[in-house]
Amino acid sequence: MEINKKQCYFHLAVVLTIVLMDLFSDYVYGGSERFLGNFQLSLNYMRVIMYTATFTTYAVNFYFVCPYTLGKKHYVRFAIGVVFLIVIFGRVRYLLEEVLLFEFTGKHNYFEESRKFLFYTFDNSIYAIKGILYSTLVYFFFEYATNQHRIHKLELDYNKAELSLLKSQLEPHFLFNTLNAFYTDLVDDKPEIAKDILRLCQLLRYVTYEAGTDFMPLSKEINFIEDYIYLHRKRFEDTLFLEYDVTGIVSDQPVPSLVFIHFVENIFKHGVVTNSAFPAKISIIVTDEFISMETANLVSVAEQYSASGIGKENLKRRLSAIFKQDYILQYDQSNDIFTTILKLPFKIKS
Repeated sequence: MEINKKQCYFHLAVVLTIVLMDLFSDYVYGGSERFLGNFQLSLNYMRVIMYTATFTTYAVNFYFVCPYTLGKKHYVRFAIGVVFLIVIFGRVRYLLEEVLLFEFTGKHNYFEESRKFLFYTFDNSIYAIKGILYSTLVYFFFEYATNQHRIHKLELDYNKAELSLLKSQLEPHFLFNTLNAFYTDLVDDKPEIAKDILRLCQLLRYVTYEAGTDFMPLSKEINFIEDYIYLHRKRFEDTLFLEYDVTGIVSDQPVPSLVFIHFVENIFKHGVVTNSAFPAKISIIVTDEFISMETANLVSVAEQYSASGIGKENLKRRLSAIFKQDYILQYDQSNDIFTTILKLPFKIKS
């Protein structure tokens, strides 16, 4: 989990709250004498050691155990992690109290039999729970806040995209009616040209009307990609060198709309597709659990490919909002070859 200033300030507030609660407890149960005793020399080493063990456990749980167990919905692993954290608490306290402090004072806090691993760990489990509980609650708080922020960003992006779509849809019926008229006029005399117009019309209709939802059937997305490639083949004629391959069963599996076309479009926009020695490649693999797309193409010397940019950042935000961390998106440029990998599960993270 990413460490940032807001989290650090929040953790500091939690630490201060725990310390102040302990001091207040001293005042309630022991009066002002016990309360003021915490600020006199010599220091209450036992309390310092307990705080050190507690906040070590707190940090390990928040930054490692929770993200890799609760963050991935692995509750059994989290239970195992709790046992691991209790052991950590016991080992930290044992090292500081029964080893280091003993070197200075010559006194053990636990008698010899109770210093054995199992008894010592079990006896300290009740103290370890405090750090584990607080850090788990704080983790859930930040997860909730992050999800709300992600949803808000997704709504803003959706509204912007919707506005952009509305601006681009000025009298779309006029465009489709015109294309249909061309198709009707040419279908008898020039059927090949009419066929191309029909595919163009289908492509535009899909973008304008059908793909306005968050998810579309995979079969329609694949048809859209193939129509897009077909029109470019007509454009380049015999000078287009592109290897396109789909493996697996393409059906009505739900996939985010207009995601895969991003990679296909970039090949034609920024890549070299007229080099017979190194044809551009698009490979789509469909399994029961996931769909993956891999692309590779030469980069034009005049083009400056980058893994950043508005389109790529919007795509990352959209995929993160849908799948959280349960997807793979990679861009890589080695010498003059640009490659991409996208792998999406069919099961959406809730």
